[in-house]
Amino acid sequence: MPTRVHAVLQRAGTAVFPGVYDTLSAKLAERAGFELAFVSGYAVSATHIGEPDLGLLTQTEVVERARCICRSVDIPIIVDADTGYGNPLNVVRTVDELIAAGAAGCFLEDQQWPKRCGHMRGKRVVARAEYLARIRAAVDARRDRDFFIVARTDAIADGGLDEALGRAEAARGAGADATFVEAPRSPEELAAVGRRAPRPTVANMVERGRTPLRSRDELAALGFQLILYPLTGLLAAARALETAYGRLQAEGSSAGQQDGLFEFDRFNDLLGAETKQDLADRYRGG
Repeated sequence: MPTRVHAVLQRAGTAVFPGVYDTLSAKLAERAGFELAFVSGYAVSATHIGEPDLGLLTQTEVVERARCICRSVDIPIIVDADTGYGNPLNVVRTVDELIAAGAAGCFLEDQQWPKRCGHMRGKRVVARAEYLARIRAAVDARRDRDFFIVARTDAIADGGLDEALGRAEAARGAGADATFVEAPRSPEELAAVGRRAPRPTVANMVERGRTPLRSRDELAALGFQLILYPLTGLLAAARALETAYGRLQAEGSSAGQQDGLFEFDRFNDLLGAETKQDLADRYRGG
């Protein structure tokens, strides 16, 4: 059935969307005009537990973070569901929990557990049959509900390009709504994925990662419809905090930093403070 994500693709043709990791980053993405956002497992691992993306986040932690984010914005949110957190029964539960949390879809991948960031070394994937069982379980659990399933494969690093594309084709045949061949290592591999992977397909643009960065128009010309920047916001926020905190520690004051800070009134507006104040006033005094 058509989903919220399908509707975005129908309107946009090619959708560029950012990774988010908390309610604030999701609100800022929505305010910037994005029609879609992605809960990045890498970013949630960094901001929620302060750990690298090496399979340390639990299903419960991801679902709860997704629930908070989905409640805070009106745009559709796709969630990084890693490997589904176990066997096909775990995948079924993960899909049910994410739908209950308000998610519009998920990425589901074929790495062995513990998984790791797709742009890190040492990745290994499960057998193709095990991967397809995960995808079928997710599709069956989704039933006719509004939930967009992206089949991700990391097999380029553990089997080569042809194996990755074969897995993507098989996952699409198993009912996935979109495909995602992670971490093409060269312009030639990126072009081959765009040309050969079943559409719609994802281009994952990680700054200084394994895949060469390309513009929206270049990627659309290659055949990609979903263009994800999963870490841009996180890395920008980390650089801004490093700069602001470093100057504050060195100078003992934030004087002179105002131009680099979000204005207090605008920040309150982003959070809807006046609306909440008006609501509180309505009930004041009984």
